[in-house]
Amino acid sequence: MKLMIASDIHGSFFYCNKMLEAFSEEKADRLLLLGDILYHGPRNDLPEEYAPKKVIPALNEIKDRILAVRGNCDTEVDQMVLDFPILADYCIIQCEDTTVYASHGHNYGENNPPPLPEGSILLCGHTHVPKCTAHDGFIYMNPGSVSIPKEGSHHGYMIYENNTFLWKDLDGNIISKYSI
Repeated sequence: MKLMIASDIHGSFFYCNKMLEAFSEEKADRLLLLGDILYHGPRNDLPEEYAPKKVIPALNEIKDRILAVRGNCDTEVDQMVLDFPILADYCIIQCEDTTVYASHGHNYGENNPPPLPEGSILLCGHTHVPKCTAHDGFIYMNPGSVSIPKEGSHHGYMIYENNTFLWKDLDGNIISKYSI
């Protein structure tokens, strides 16, 4: 299975389209969204072409291929317009022999992980900064942000395939790699 992982669209139609173009180019089986889909949040500047009403149909068009978890900016009102579930606080995905715990990162994150089996991957968005860090018992990974990257990072996403995670910019260029 090829999985594309993205986070923090924050209602940017411009960057949502770029992400969906990358999803198509990657020919991924599923798109895992790590939250903050429609609203930009009070601490963020408006992202380029902030138009959540345009993001809604763009994502609903591929609703059968999306897995999503709730971000701190996602609400029940957002769920009313999106045709795929977004209000789960986490999901667990088995990637070969590795357990991946996917969450937005505002409740459980790198510095406050949930109880995880030894060797798990904790996959979060929220910080808008791509990262891969080994900790005692787990590996923390973050795809960064689709629309509002921080700390000089790129607009990007991750790909998981064949026991390898790739961090890519929205043009598909590989930024970094981690194999499990």
